[in-house]
Amino acid sequence: MSDTFTPAPMGRFERLLSLWVALAMAVGIAVGNLAPGAFAAIAETEVASINLVVAVLIWAMVYPMMVSVDFGAVAGLARQPKGLLVTLVVNWLIKPFTMALLAVLFFEHIFAPWIAPEDASQYIAGLVLLGAAPCTAMVFVWSQLTRGDATYTLVQVSVNDLIMVVAFAPIVAFLLGVTEITVPWNTLVLATLLYVVLPLLAGLLTRRALGTEKAISAFTARIKPVSMGGLVATVAILFGLQGNTILSRPGVIALIAVPILIQSYAIFALAYGAAWLLKVPHRIAAPCAMIGTSNFFELAVAVAISLFGLHSGAALATVVGVLVEVPVMLSLVAFANRTRARFPEGRAPAALRAVDDEGGLLCGPLDATARHPEMATEFA
Repeated sequence: MSDTFTPAPMGRFERLLSLWVALAMAVGIAVGNLAPGAFAAIAETEVASINLVVAVLIWAMVYPMMVSVDFGAVAGLARQPKGLLVTLVVNWLIKPFTMALLAVLFFEHIFAPWIAPEDASQYIAGLVLLGAAPCTAMVFVWSQLTRGDATYTLVQVSVNDLIMVVAFAPIVAFLLGVTEITVPWNTLVLATLLYVVLPLLAGLLTRRALGTEKAISAFTARIKPVSMGGLVATVAILFGLQGNTILSRPGVIALIAVPILIQSYAIFALAYGAAWLLKVPHRIAAPCAMIGTSNFFELAVAVAISLFGLHSGAALATVVGVLVEVPVMLSLVAFANRTRARFPEGRAPAALRAVDDEGGLLCGPLDATARHPEMATEFA
């Protein structure tokens, strides 16, 4: 396992990230309604259902995490199979089916008095598409915020992507009863290239250029605000693109959000709890729970549009998944960070490679807290 690098403790900007995201949501909705032309231009920069402006921002978020990936530690991952096992079981044997169950429960029963049957079937379809597509890109951001192991996170995402290639269409076909599902391979391939392959290569080249772990740690600490800034800008754009929909159909969006919220917190609790019971180290447990909770929304949106149309209820449901995801994931990041000490190696991994203000490395928790008293709570 990679014990050679652990991201530095959160800075002031990251500790207030929920506030910046909330402001970004408000600004995005306001500007999206007051100046829709600005976001219309952004929306047009799209290839294979992937918005290139958002892709660049996500790339900026993912790149710092990729710099942390230690290829020399990949061979040691076989000694920590439990985190990968939890991710695969939750993502492919549980999550798609619980999402379908919740969708049917709410839109065919609980919300039936307020939703037309034809609309209900569309919303169910959109939610099923979300449930069958685990996260590819944003999980690197959530892993970084929980000080996850970069190398292990990369392996978990890569294995899930490989399974998604063969399992996504059959699972969706089974749950929706749709026999002919055309998987948008261009979306899958382009997303993998943009969000995994290219930033991974850039991270590898950066590591080689920097040379030492001390230089890598210092560099990562310096560019981390860029990653968080990319997240805030992405949220503003996503909410700006959907600003009119949010204000014109708030009731429908609220109803669609209910099963998504229940699913998100339940899947996280299941994966995180299983990792705790299996005594998985926190740096692996947190990202493995985040992958199942987060969604590959580009794929879900693309398939919803291709199957049901741009203005369908299914497409709307996948978009609501996008809008709900960031606030939910930030709340789970905060919870994961608060519960770090309950996991193996939870009390001190950040101290092993903590970075001081001058970019130097701290030897351990005693050295860290002696030189930086404000870090004392990180080891409590």
